[in-house]
Amino acid sequence: MAPPCASDAATVELGSHDEPAKRPRLPATRFGDYELLEEIGRGGMGVVYKARQISLDRLVAVKMILANHLASEEQIERFHVEARATAAVRHPHIVDLHQAGCIDGQHFLAMHYIDGPSLAQRIARGRVPQDEAVPLVACIARAVDHLHRNRIVHRDLKPSNILLDSDGTPYVTDFGLVKMFRRGAEHTRTGVIVGTPSYMAPEQAAARREEVGPASDVYSLGVILYELLTGQPPFREDNPLDTLMQVLEREPTPPRRLNRRIPRDLEHICLKCLEKSPTARYVSAAALADDLERFLRGESIEAVAPNLAHRLGRWALREPALASRLGVLATFYGVELINYHLRVVPAEFHFQVTVFLGLWAAASLAFQQVLNHEQLDGRLARWANAARFAWAAVDVFLFSLILQAADGVASPLVVGYPLLIVGAGLWFRVRMVSFVTALSVLSYAALVLNFYVLRSDLQRRFDRAYDRPVFFVIMLLVLGLAVGYQVNRVRKLTRFYEQRRGA
Repeated sequence: MAPPCASDAATVELGSHDEPAKRPRLPATRFGDYELLEEIGRGGMGVVYKARQISLDRLVAVKMILANHLASEEQIERFHVEARATAAVRHPHIVDLHQAGCIDGQHFLAMHYIDGPSLAQRIARGRVPQDEAVPLVACIARAVDHLHRNRIVHRDLKPSNILLDSDGTPYVTDFGLVKMFRRGAEHTRTGVIVGTPSYMAPEQAAARREEVGPASDVYSLGVILYELLTGQPPFREDNPLDTLMQVLEREPTPPRRLNRRIPRDLEHICLKCLEKSPTARYVSAAALADDLERFLRGESIEAVAPNLAHRLGRWALREPALASRLGVLATFYGVELINYHLRVVPAEFHFQVTVFLGLWAAASLAFQQVLNHEQLDGRLARWANAARFAWAAVDVFLFSLILQAADGVASPLVVGYPLLIVGAGLWFRVRMVSFVTALSVLSYAALVLNFYVLRSDLQRRFDRAYDRPVFFVIMLLVLGLAVGYQVNRVRKLTRFYEQRRGA
């Protein structure tokens, strides 16, 4: 079990790196009163060295701006905001600043050095036991609450910004993205997304600057708790854009689905932190710490199980592809059922539609299960993309069968093809858009051929002009190109954003 919050002050700094990595040892380099010994951390803007302060003969951590001569005024100002924020607070589990200054044009911060791993490195070694994880997060929450009481929001809480000493006691570090609620203290431009996607609160991921506050840090604490209990954050995709979209739109997979040993009360605490709305989370980091400590004592917690409506809403956000399909299918079948009872449609058509919609719903449930298992077992990850494409193919195929059972190309239901193409764009993959567009065009062409060759009964009732299907195919192709272009454009912007962050 992790020790309780310590009472004597100690400080750390390891920079903003997300993945633990071995750093090469440097030849001893003199930097003012400091002898730089080795690099111990690196992020998008700063680099951290283990150093010896010569005058006091003590080990310290020295943080500098990367490529200082190329740093913008905003980066330098943010560096000094970090210094002011660090110096503004005193807490046993918050970094304590020794010195801030500039030597030969190089801005730096010098902090107490603790020779211990980051929480990210601890997680990389394996899942953290529950009796260690809960008091750990409670302790971190107390430190974060101290920041909030000093009108400071961290905005970049994540395992790599928490250091553990030899006893496993945590220390919050890296104040490079803090938001200080004082006049003239905000240095982030409106609309700029700052932070680490997997650990951002939705309001932070959406760059809604006015909504970013203490509740945003509570969300990040919930992500850390989730990762400690399950071994992974609730949202983490290969592409930052996909991660941000999940943070904004998806509900996290319940922790107990990933680890059945997690008690339900602890799951409720975790999910309360991860609510999309800031007002639905804990009112403060201290309230989160109180609930975690109540859980440890076996007392009733503040977080309660959501009601049925809330659970349905969470499920729809957690599995939007399945929820949207079932919703559309249920609505369509409801309308068709009314038409059947009013004898607007024949019994044969009603039977065919019932079978096709039932198959469509069953296939959607099966594909969603495949994707859920991919989340639980990383070995199935290579099948996830194939499952998405197969799901899209089934959508087009079954929709075309329903059209065939109706009036084919003469049916107003052909508007479903453009909707399928637009829906494919929600996967944020250009190949998916191209795939669905091609299938839609081919399926529609097959229906057109069927109309002109086999359906003489329909030709007597509907317009036989050839220009209508030609224009419709052109429209499908143009729509596919437009959706694919927008998806590709967003992905390029995301890559550019990531390159700038890493520069």
